[in-house]
Amino acid sequence: MTYSGDDIKRLIPQRYPFMMVDAFEECGSNSAATTLVVRKDNYFMLPDDTMAETGIIEHIAQSCSALAGFKALSEQSSAAPVGIIGEVKHFVCHRRPRLGECLSTTVTFNMTFGNVTLATGQSLVGDEPIAEVNLKIFIQ
Repeated sequence: MTYSGDDIKRLIPQRYPFMMVDAFEECGSNSAATTLVVRKDNYFMLPDDTMAETGIIEHIAQSCSALAGFKALSEQSSAAPVGIIGEVKHFVCHRRPRLGECLSTTVTFNMTFGNVTLATGQSLVGDEPIAEVNLKIFIQ
C-alpha cells in the first residue's frame, strides 16, 4: 500500500514545516521505501540550495517513523508511535541533495528489543548514493 499527501500524517507524528516524507511504500515486514522532493521551504535548506546533512538524517529517521507507523496501524493501533533518535552511527554523506531533486530512501529495521529499534537507511537520487546511516531509535 502506498501513502502520500495527507495520508502520510497517519504514519508519522511530524507536521509542517518538519514533515520530511512525501510518499511511503511498504517493501516488506521490516523494510520500506520513501521519497522526499527537496523544496525551497524545507526547514533544512541551506543558502546554496542544498539540504543540510542533518536534514538527510531527519528524513531517514522519519522514514523509519513511517515504517513504525505502518506496522502499528497494521496491528490495529489507534495511532502511530512517536520515536526519538537515540544514536546516529556510521553516517556517510556522499553529497547534499539539491533543490528539486527527489530522495528515494530505503529503511530497514534490523533488530528490536523492548522499545529500542536498530535501523539502517540509505538515500539515493536516481541511482546515485547520497547518504547512509545506522540509527538507534527509542519508540514510545
